[in-house]
Amino acid sequence: MTSQAYPAPPRRTIALGATVLLAVLLALARPAAAQDPPEPAGIPYRAEVVAPDEAGLQALAAGVAQTLTLRERAPTDAFGLIGRVRADIPRLQDVLRAQAYWGGEVLATIDGLPLDDPGLPARLQAATPDSPAVVVFRLVPREPYRIGTVTVQPAAGADPAPVRAAAAESGLSAGDPARPEAVLSAESTMRDALRRAGHPLAAVAGRETIVDHDRRTMDVTWQVAAGPRATFAAPEVTGQVRTNTGLLERTAARQIEGQAYSPAALERARRALVGLGVFESVRIEAAMSLSPGDRLPVTFRVVERPLRAFGGTLSYETNYGAGVSLFWEHRNLFGGAERLRLDGEVARLAEGDFSNATYRAFATLTLPEMFRRDIRLTARAGAVRELLDAYDRDAIVASALAERRLSERTALQAGPQFETGRIGRYGDLVPFTLFGFVMGARWDGTTSLLDPTSGARLSVTATPWWSFDNRVTYTRLLAVGSTYWDVTGNQRGVLALRGVVGAAVGATRDEITLDKRFYAGGGGSVRGYVFQSIGPRDAGNKPLGGASLLEASIEWRQRISGPWGAVVFVDAGAVGEDAVPGTGGFRVGAGAGLRYLTAIGPIRVDIGVPLNPQRGDPAYGLYVGIGQAF
Repeated sequence: MTSQAYPAPPRRTIALGATVLLAVLLALARPAAAQDPPEPAGIPYRAEVVAPDEAGLQALAAGVAQTLTLRERAPTDAFGLIGRVRADIPRLQDVLRAQAYWGGEVLATIDGLPLDDPGLPARLQAATPDSPAVVVFRLVPREPYRIGTVTVQPAAGADPAPVRAAAAESGLSAGDPARPEAVLSAESTMRDALRRAGHPLAAVAGRETIVDHDRRTMDVTWQVAAGPRATFAAPEVTGQVRTNTGLLERTAARQIEGQAYSPAALERARRALVGLGVFESVRIEAAMSLSPGDRLPVTFRVVERPLRAFGGTLSYETNYGAGVSLFWEHRNLFGGAERLRLDGEVARLAEGDFSNATYRAFATLTLPEMFRRDIRLTARAGAVRELLDAYDRDAIVASALAERRLSERTALQAGPQFETGRIGRYGDLVPFTLFGFVMGARWDGTTSLLDPTSGARLSVTATPWWSFDNRVTYTRLLAVGSTYWDVTGNQRGVLALRGVVGAAVGATRDEITLDKRFYAGGGGSVRGYVFQSIGPRDAGNKPLGGASLLEASIEWRQRISGPWGAVVFVDAGAVGEDAVPGTGGFRVGAGAGLRYLTAIGPIRVDIGVPLNPQRGDPAYGLYVGIGQAF
């Protein structure tokens, strides 16, 4: 059998020109075309690609060869088929080159005949659906070529020091497979390294790649221009319709103005604008040239979201039944990204019984800055009615919390809180009035708020409370921390740990207002136990709460398939009568759950079992919600 061979290139050629690069990228990226129903016209034929399995070429070549992808979608005549096969030969040669087989060959035959056989057109005319023409592409890769020398030179007049530093990060070394994709990736890596080092106009001024077929190598030489180091000019924000321009430019300027250029700083500024909650999208446009003083002008182009939003959530616990919450939000109340949110919640709807339900209604106003400083103020006021096992409470609650971000991950909080109403047990409610002042700090280095896969987070708060009724003063201390390890390295298997430590100092347990005592148990605490049930109890087996708290959780989170995942967990908690954490008896719960990943976070279903229950504890607890347990 004879065949048509695509000739090998001359001994020493310049490779990776614009045409070859485009073909290589298309060869790597072009998916197989969807196949439509066959049409009756045209030469009936079938086509195949033959290539060594170990080279990984067959599937890629089959997706590139139009003789295969157009067989049913675009029927053709005899000469059209021959032309189609001829056109595929250089495409398949690019496939070989893309995989470092620069000395490989592509052989093509139709019914065993070479493409230039004079009898081939007549042979094709005789093809029938029962006896179609057979097109065979045979890829002969031969020995893969390797990277020979890698040279990175500063362009004429360019500073050599940053270019040398960027070259060290290219990731391309002698002996690597001579794939065009690796060369282009190294080029992009060097550009990114220069930009991270403060050179926004870094560019590759020239590239020469030479394939030597005698040595079976590819030598690569780059000319790189770092450009000057730059700082950010005052940013500009465009596209806003209802939002104050001064607020937006101040928000972006706090992140970048006057600072050394870096892509990370630009992203921080973009996220700061997104964090205002006003915009559907925020796009960065950096200038292509520097202004005087080597300052880089930057424009953020924004698209505003709808002004109003409405939504809600559903939850369920076996012990207390269903819960529902609704909210309405105005995202830009006065044009300064002020957010007004109205929330209402009804929970603990066991078997449709509203007599023991918990009700909450709140209004929250968030101001993104105070006195044009980077201090966010959140003012909240509302009313609650709680009928819990631990206590009953009817109260009006108000707070004003100011938050100052020290960095992207760290923030400080402080502000007053006020509560007044009636609180008690077994239906015997007495008046109470409390004033407190929250002081706190938080650090969050995790990858996600609702579904973290790595990193850690920690929050610490100290709240002195003064009771107007019994003139008792005490301070409630609480630290909550969690950490996450991506054990499998692909975010499919995550080990999560959580710890909570709390103490109320300055008063005895019985002097502390019932709702300010510590409790444990429930879906966000120790699963398997009833909400607030862990710890000391009275003669009626009702929880008394404590002056200290200690909790620990360990959870394995495993992605199963697609959006589905599963967890196994062990939770433990102790509530003590005095202010020393861990003095109460530990209660341990264990269980498993399912996760279904959505755009807003995982939907969580957990079943927990108490391992050392107290009197009256149920055999298990079922918890449903959005977001991971911690």
